[in-house]
Amino acid sequence: MAGRVIFHVDMNSFYASVEQAHDPSLKGKPIAIAGNVKERRGIIVTSSYEARAHGIYTTMTVGEAMRKCPQLLLLPPDFAKYRVASAAIFTILRSYTDLVEPVSIDEGYLDVTERSKTQHPVKIAEEIQQRIITELDLPCSIGIAPNKFLAKTASDMKKPLGITVLRKREIQQLLWPQKVIEMHGIGESTAKKLATFGILTIGDLANADERMLQNKLGKNGVRLKNRANGIDERNVDPNSIYDTKSVGNSTTLPRDETEYYILKETFEKLSRSVAERLKAKYLVGTTVSIQIRNFEWKNQTRSKSVRNALQNADAIFDIAWKLFTQNWDETPVRLVGITVSNVVDQAETTQQLNIFNFEQHAKDEPIVELVQSIEKKFGKGSLQRGVRAKKSSYASKTSFSKDFLEDHKQDL
Repeated sequence: MAGRVIFHVDMNSFYASVEQAHDPSLKGKPIAIAGNVKERRGIIVTSSYEARAHGIYTTMTVGEAMRKCPQLLLLPPDFAKYRVASAAIFTILRSYTDLVEPVSIDEGYLDVTERSKTQHPVKIAEEIQQRIITELDLPCSIGIAPNKFLAKTASDMKKPLGITVLRKREIQQLLWPQKVIEMHGIGESTAKKLATFGILTIGDLANADERMLQNKLGKNGVRLKNRANGIDERNVDPNSIYDTKSVGNSTTLPRDETEYYILKETFEKLSRSVAERLKAKYLVGTTVSIQIRNFEWKNQTRSKSVRNALQNADAIFDIAWKLFTQNWDETPVRLVGITVSNVVDQAETTQQLNIFNFEQHAKDEPIVELVQSIEKKFGKGSLQRGVRAKKSSYASKTSFSKDFLEDHKQDL
């Protein structure tokens, strides 16, 4: 393969696969990670491929999922466990090249151009895939291509446990006939805009007039045209920490909605979804925004910033619902979205003292004094407050936990 050789490694049904690796009795069974298992409510965060075969999908309500698949096994999310599994995966990837760029907890890019000079790219991919299975008992799919866009596209072509090579000369045959919304980087909103210009397929986009795209979509229009032609000059950046600036979710309602209770339930569902995504990435944010699209497809956004960073579903809902009720004129609603922005890693936040949490901070004062004493002796930062401990999750030993987890207990 001439030029660069880029891999996109994408873990298959990651959270569910980690649970099955820790508890082999779950293998072959339909399982789902859900927000509130005990009360049988909330939404599905992810599901195993066995569950997906029954029509279970991410963001489906627990109630609907149980009706579709009564034998579905619901598990609570264990984000500390998933974080450790992610670290183990990237440790393996970095043993092949220093050019590894994580883009989320369960996917990343590798530039294996140099290694490919002495070993065939497919053999490298097979070795990586087999090591992740053997050492961690986790399945993944790998896309191989000359750039990041095509590698990402390739990794989606065969799941689970796929290895797919996608060359630029193949995109006209493989990608151009597909609907434009199938292209990585294009969502429902952009697809609808493109449709108004007569662009319905990836091939239409690849051959569209560049000036028109720039006029209608700005720089992103030109970027999308390049991607449709297999052009992507982005480097794999090993210094990139998947810096999420915002976390959100939206839903298009089945009809133009005016019922108060249905809209409230929708806001509650979206708030839970956003909260679970924040927790999965160990993020907290200080700004809550809502998007409302009415039956005439007119958009309205409102936001509110708070002093103390938040992650809790109830707190997100309280702000989002208040923004909605204060601004809704009872026009029929077609789409609702909630986003938490200005996000940072939860370990980096410092909560502001107020009348409600002062008592707790007062209780912490002896600990603060002890930490200050130790840091004075051993140096600033020698101790840090722990925020991710869940040691009870590792009581049962599996092939996954025997080696890696024993060596990394200090990370938990």
